[in-house]
Order: sequence, then structure tokens, then C-alpha cells
Amino acid sequence: MESRDCRMTRTCGCSGVSSRPGANRGVRRPGAGRAAALAAALAVVLGGCGTAGTGAAVPPAPMSIGSAAFGQNVLPQRYTCHGQKIAPPLEWSGAPPGTKSIAIVVDDSSAPITPYIYWLVFHIGPDATDIQEGSLPTGARQAANSAGSVGYDPPCPGARPHSYRFTVYALRTMPDLPNGASLPSVLSAIAAATIGRGRIVVTGYP
Repeated sequence: MESRDCRMTRTCGCSGVSSRPGANRGVRRPGAGRAAALAAALAVVLGGCGTAGTGAAVPPAPMSIGSAAFGQNVLPQRYTCHGQKIAPPLEWSGAPPGTKSIAIVVDDSSAPITPYIYWLVFHIGPDATDIQEGSLPTGARQAANSAGSVGYDPPCPGARPHSYRFTVYALRTMPDLPNGASLPSVLSAIAAATIGRGRIVVTGYP
């Protein structure tokens, strides 16, 4: 549920993962070899805490993220495996002073032990405030997703409605990682540099 996502959190402490029974049902998960590396980075990144360069967890400044396409917080089929399979448009605001870059993470809101990452975009310029449908800002890079491909892996809600998180991060650095970098490496870079964060949770239907 959204209350477990530390939505627009101003404090740290939410790990962004769940161990409740049934939390893993119907969720694709990465191979066991990558699970341990992902879990460590995800606990910080999806929980919304950064280190501000000191090693100590600090609460990020609140940001806003949304999309004109998300009417009533619904993910249209156009952006799922049942439709055009393209990435939705997004817009954000509220990046704090000192922001050097922006990152976007799309993951499964059910938050199992190793959440499934559908899309991770980083190396977005600090002045950017949006992503257009099916495209990327100039200079932006994409990490490998949980499917092992680079780019947007469209969510595929099954027999029941499913929730997905779109999270924006303001970073105090511009991660020097290549396009197609591994999830653990990019998530670790985000965790070490987060100074702002915003999130929207949307529901996808079969």
C-alpha cells in the first residue's frame, strides 16, 4: 500500500521493501546472483534516503512528479505490455539547490524483497523538468533493467490491477557511468548522491 512506500517522505527509515506474506506473488524478480547486490542499494534508494557525502543517512528534500497521462493515477494500457509498450511522459519540479543531475526509477509498488525495476534513467541535466513520451532528454542514459535489457520494460499487469512507482531523484553529482550500466552500480550512485526525491504511485489494469 502507499503508506508503505514512504510517499514524499521527509524522514528516513522506510526501506521500501516488504516481507509480508504474499508480497512476492505475480512479481518478476531478478536472478539470485544479482539479488543480494540489488537489495543493498534498493533499501536506500527506494526508501528515499541519501548520504549527502558524509555516509550518514539524511532525508531528501521533497519534490513533485506527475504525468498528464496519469488521469486519476491510472497507468494507461498504452504504456504497458498490453498496448504500445512505450515510456509515458513525465514532469517534475522542486529540485533543491546543489542539484547536478536527475534520475528516474520505475519499479513495482508491491515492493518484494528484490523489487522489479522496469526503467532507470540517469545522467539527466539539472535544468530538465520533463521526459516526453517515448523519448529521453538530451544526454540522458539508461541502466539495464531487471529484465536485463536497456530501456523501458513495459509493466504487464496480470489478472488483477497492480501498482507501480515512478520516482524522481535530485542528485548532487552527475554519475559517470555508461549507458547500459548495471542496476547495482547506478542504484549505488543514486543512493550516495540523493538530495531530493518525489514519487507518484499509479495503477495498471489488465
